[in-house]
Amino acid sequence: MDLYEYQARDMFESYGVPVLPGIIADTPAEARAAAEKLGGVVVVKAQVKVGGRGKAGGVKVAKNPDEAEAAAEAILGLDIKGHVVKRVMIAAGARITEEYYFSVLLDRANRSYLSLSSFEGGMEIEQLAEERPEALARIEVNPISGIDLAKAKEIAVAAKFPAELIDKVAPVMVKLYEVYTGEDATLVEVNPLVLTEEGDIVALDGKVSLDENAAFRHPNHEALEDKAAADPLEAKAKAMDLNYVKLDGQVGIIGNGAGLVMSTLDVVAYAGEKHGGVKPANFLDIGGGASAEVMANGLEVILGDSQVKSVFVNVFGGITACDAVANGIVAALEILGSSASKPLVVRLDGNNVEEGRRILAEANHPLVTLAAGMDEGADKAAELAAK
Repeated sequence: MDLYEYQARDMFESYGVPVLPGIIADTPAEARAAAEKLGGVVVVKAQVKVGGRGKAGGVKVAKNPDEAEAAAEAILGLDIKGHVVKRVMIAAGARITEEYYFSVLLDRANRSYLSLSSFEGGMEIEQLAEERPEALARIEVNPISGIDLAKAKEIAVAAKFPAELIDKVAPVMVKLYEVYTGEDATLVEVNPLVLTEEGDIVALDGKVSLDENAAFRHPNHEALEDKAAADPLEAKAKAMDLNYVKLDGQVGIIGNGAGLVMSTLDVVAYAGEKHGGVKPANFLDIGGGASAEVMANGLEVILGDSQVKSVFVNVFGGITACDAVANGIVAALEILGSSASKPLVVRLDGNNVEEGRRILAEANHPLVTLAAGMDEGADKAAELAAK
C-alpha cells in the first residue's frame, strides 16, 4: 500500500524524523484556514500517489492565505497522470540551501535491503541514475544489522556528502530506517532531503510503501488505506480474498497459479491482435483451490466489469484435480444464475483432465465452450469478445 505524502509526513514525525508542519485541506476555504494557522510562506501540494506533481502544476508556493486559497482552488480537481486531486497539503515553507536524496527499499533480486542516496537531490532520481550513476550511492543493507549510526555514515560518505554534513545527515538516515523496519515498509524515500539556511536537515517530501503481508502486525494501517480511491472491483475481490488486478481489456481471465495466469495474459493479448486488438481484462489467480464458492466469487467479480465481453478459464490441475475445477464451474454458474450472461471458454489440463472435460460436456451449459489447448482457448475467447 502506497501512502499519500501527508501520511508519510505524519509517520516520519512519529519516529522523530525532522519534518515541516503540514495541514491537509479538502477545500480552498480549508486551505486558507491552514495557511492562516501556519503563518508565513506555505506550499500547497497536491496529494496524489504519482510523481511529477510540480511539473503538472500540483505544487504552488503561497505567500499569504489569499494565495493559498487560490492555489488550492487551482489544484483541487486537477488531473495529474490520471489521478484527480481531491486533497492538498498546506506545508510550512522552508529556506532551502541544498537538496539531497535518500531511500531504503526491499531488494528482492538480492534478498536484502538497499539504500540509495545522493548528495545531488532535487531532480528525477531515475534521470540521475541513468545519466550520472556515479552520483547515486547504492549500498546494501543487511536486514539483521540494519542501518545504525556507523552504517549511516558509511552511506553518507559513499553518497559524497561533505565531511561537515555527515554528522548531521546520518542520524536522520537512522530515523528513516526505523520507519522502514518499524512499519514493515518496502520503500521509504525522501526527495528532497534538504539543508535549510538555519542549518537543519529536513525531510521535505516523503514516499512510503507498506507491505500488506504484514498488516496483521499493524492494525493502525487499515486507517491509512484510501478506500474511496480504490477500484470497486479490486476492493470487492480483496474482500473475497481473491488475487485480482483490473486491467483495461475485454477478456476476463481466471487461472490457478500466478505464473499460469501471467502466461495466459500474454497468450490472450497475442491472440487478440487478430481480433481487433482485444486485450485481457484482469489478472485473477484462484490459487490451489477451485471450489464452487471460489469460482463463483471470481466469476462474479469479472462479470461485474462492464468492459468484459468473454471469460477465459485456464486451469492446470495439480493438487486440485480438473474434475473438482469442472464441478466448481458448473456449481458457480448455478449460483450466479442469470447474472452469468457472458460466454466462457474453459481449458483444462493436468490431473484428472478427462473427467473434468466429461463433467463440463455433460452439463452442456450454453455459455461454456471447451478448448483443447491454451492457444485455442485464448483465440476463441478473443474471438467471442470481438463479436
